[in-house]
Amino acid sequence: MTSHTTETTAGLPVPTLGRVVRGTGPGLLLAHGAGGGIDANYGPLLEGLARHHTVVGPDYPGTGRTPRATAPLTLDGLADELVAAAVAEGLDTFAISGYSLGTAVAVRAAARHPERVTALVLTAGFVRPNPRLRLAVRLWRELLEAGDAQRLAAFLVLNGMGAPALDRLGADDLDSALAGTAATVPPGTADHLALLDTVDVSGDLAGIAVPTLVVSTVHDALVSQHHQRELAAGIPGARLTELASGHLPFVERPAEWLETITGFLASAGAGAAAGAGAAAGAGAGA
Repeated sequence: MTSHTTETTAGLPVPTLGRVVRGTGPGLLLAHGAGGGIDANYGPLLEGLARHHTVVGPDYPGTGRTPRATAPLTLDGLADELVAAAVAEGLDTFAISGYSLGTAVAVRAAARHPERVTALVLTAGFVRPNPRLRLAVRLWRELLEAGDAQRLAAFLVLNGMGAPALDRLGADDLDSALAGTAATVPPGTADHLALLDTVDVSGDLAGIAVPTLVVSTVHDALVSQHHQRELAAGIPGARLTELASGHLPFVERPAEWLETITGFLASAGAGAAAGAGAAAGAGAGA
């Protein structure tokens, strides 16, 4: 099911993000990456996640089911919008799985709404962009603004895929990956990248008091191991695990990534106290 509910809850905005809702069980909110989307970043996992969870996957403005924003995005605003979407779908409490930029959105959501968030799974994440990541984002934005789809696709594939996976591609597969990437850049990507430049969740980490798993993508050329270990070290009691993937685990290691997320949530008992409305808000995804 795809939703655009206008219901509101005290302390939360009216939810405006288009979203996928699937499955039944404890709540699981998804936070995708910059220039991505729920289908792009979590599509291969949705069926598996929905076997044991009510999954709510909102698309950020300018991607998937959500129109582009008319004002700059803020981390607080996006975190509140995601939480509002989950609550509107009947979830009183929920775990959050965040990927890339979505890890910062997830951390901020947990910091602003601790009564609702039961666990965090943070994949390919960072606390704040360092100079290396800022430079990569600058090049990304310049290629986007230049309208050079082929060079942008080459940049994204080169930095997105881990070296082992990229080196295994034949010429035809590489051409296909480049063509697919060039054709699927969301219109809101520039807005996502502008937000990424401002991210800093260092002040939120010490206050996170829910079970947290940081999934480190060990062949990641975009978000370095330093970033991911810094994130894990800053959250009290956080576990760190490694995934043999580049920045695109949904392409390179979808089955292993799914098992990592669901295994941790099952062991943490995340979302067991989810409201009775969770099942009522579930439906077939679009």
